[in-house]
Amino acid sequence: MLTLAAAASVEIEIRRSRFIAHANRVDNLAETLAFYESVADPSATHNCWAWRLDHQYRFNDDGEPASSAGRPILSAIEGKGLDHVMVVVTRHYGGIKLGVGGLVRAYSGSAARCLDQAGSLDILTRVECSIQAGFGWTGQVYLALEACAAEKLAEQFNDAGIEIRISVAEAKLNDLQTLLQETTRGEATVRAIS
Repeated sequence: MLTLAAAASVEIEIRRSRFIAHANRVDNLAETLAFYESVADPSATHNCWAWRLDHQYRFNDDGEPASSAGRPILSAIEGKGLDHVMVVVTRHYGGIKLGVGGLVRAYSGSAARCLDQAGSLDILTRVECSIQAGFGWTGQVYLALEACAAEKLAEQFNDAGIEIRISVAEAKLNDLQTLLQETTRGEATVRAIS
């Protein structure tokens, strides 16, 4: 899954209308609203936007003809294969009507140019797990966590040994399970936390 490497802004002029695109990474719905409020210009003619967050997406034409602004912005996001991204394109009307086709090209083009400027990076899907092991296997468990770049979230000792709550990249989960199976002779258990 790809997301933006950095926030970006681009300004282009098309037939005397100024289109200012802002793109940023967002990780939850509250961040989408905060980003919109930080870049939207109340004095502009239109502040159109689109965002994609996991399997959810939304877009808004802000008074432009239906599907001539928000949908093309979303198409630019999807065309680049990005996720956890929001783009806001602000239009200052220049006095010349662009037509629906012109609006689609202007909004999608400014969004795509902004996304290109921001660059992209791969984000890893992480899962939370609980590991239970006897006291004698604590060292092997810590080494396995380090080898698989797992992040320790919590740790507690009980009568049975140690229980560690971790976050690990989904792609590394099988490696972690195999490594723990081999180094603890099957005595450490890994359980996914839903």
